[in-house]
Order: sequence, then C-alpha cells, then structure tokens
Amino acid sequence: MAWSIAQVARMSKVTSRTLRHYDEIGLLPPAGIGSNGHRYYEEADLLRLQQILLMRELGLGLREIQAVLDSRLDQVAVLREHHQRLLAERDRLATLARTVGRTIAELEEGRDNGKMTKINKPENLFEGFQFPSEAKAEAEVRQRWPQAWEQSRQAVEAMTFEDTERWQREVTAQMIRMAEFMVAGTPVSDPAVQAEVDVNYRQICRFWTPTAAAYKGVGQTYVDDPQMRANFDKIAEGLAVYQRDAMTVYADTRLS
Repeated sequence: MAWSIAQVARMSKVTSRTLRHYDEIGLLPPAGIGSNGHRYYEEADLLRLQQILLMRELGLGLREIQAVLDSRLDQVAVLREHHQRLLAERDRLATLARTVGRTIAELEEGRDNGKMTKINKPENLFEGFQFPSEAKAEAEVRQRWPQAWEQSRQAVEAMTFEDTERWQREVTAQMIRMAEFMVAGTPVSDPAVQAEVDVNYRQICRFWTPTAAAYKGVGQTYVDDPQMRANFDKIAEGLAVYQRDAMTVYADTRLS
C-alpha cells in the first residue's frame, strides 16, 4: 500500500514542504513518483520517517540523522534506546506533574484558610527536576581542574550562537563516526579510531587543554554521569564505554 505526500503529511503532522525537503537532501526519498508527479510513500518510508522524527526529538541534526540511518548501526537497537529514553522522560514528567499538583494543593489550602502557606516537606518542591549534565560536567571540571574551568568559561563566553551550534554538530558527527567503528568491532587502539579520538581531544582543547590524567577523567565522566552516558548510548548502546576506552589509549600513547 502506498500513501500520497498529502496523506503522509496529515498522518505525521509533518508539512508537505518538509517532506519534499527531506526528499531533496536524500534523507527520505519517496517509494515512487506517480504519473501526476506526486510523491508516494510505502510502509518502510513511514518507519524511516518515524525514526527521523524520534531523532529530531533527541536533538540530532538532519545530517547526523542521515548518517545514523544510512550506517551499519542496528536500527532496532537504536529504536530501543530511543524507547528507553522516552519512557524515562515520561516517568520524569509524571513525577514533575505530581510535584506541581502537590504544590498547587498546598498553596490553595493556605489561601482557603487565610493563612500563610506552610510547605510540609520542602524537598518535595524539587522532585522530578532534572539537573543538567552540562552543569554536572562544569562542577566536575571546576572542582578537579579549577584553572581549566576558568579557561573553559572564558572560551564559552566568547562563542557566538552560530559557533555553539556548529560545535554541537561537530561533536554529534564525531560520536556517530565512533559508533560506526564500535559496531564494526574495530579495536579502540586502531589508528582510525585514534584519529577520531584526536578530533575529540582537539574539540576539548578549544576550551581547555587536559593532561593525560585529566583527559582520562573526562572519558570516565562520559561513563559515570547518567545523562552523559545516555547521550552517547542513544547513538549506539555501549558507545560511552567504547569512547572512554579509546580516550584512555590516546592519553597513554599521546599525552603521557
């Protein structure tokens, strides 16, 4: 069965203009073109569109999404990771909704009684809020390497919005290339893998220059911090550990 571009637009809430753009850049070509010139999509195309939308929700750019979809990465494994992240976010939002509901109830109770509201358990006010991984990473660097933190802070402040967006795209693209090596079973000591780690090291050096020990510490943070690990593993399960191990080899051979 095939669906017209108008039908797909209605089902997915993606505009026809966007679908045509996806076709033009090779991200989502239609299964066929009718004699009337209209694009038609089949079930496999709808599944690919779903994956595109999922990865857009996770913040990936179109080029990074295409690299994932066209790579050798296990599509089911990628979707399973997306599913787990969505379930976790659902649970977090449910907790946050309960937090807000509880606060509303306590505020209304105080207003109805004509008294100043007394929060029974202040810690409940903050249940469900997510502590950004960037803040965790910043706190880690500031505590362990205060001079590096100051260098990083100054470099970040000097970046424009376009600089930040470009850097984020570069980081995501590098993660995808590392995932492809991991899925292919390439050892972390392989020269091609180490060349990618060198890209990672130079990305970090734009903000501060880590020693061998500090660079290993950054790699360990990728594994230990739940949000950072999720950012890697949403590309491919196990990528955070693979990245850390590759960074350890790099630090031992290039920075020691």
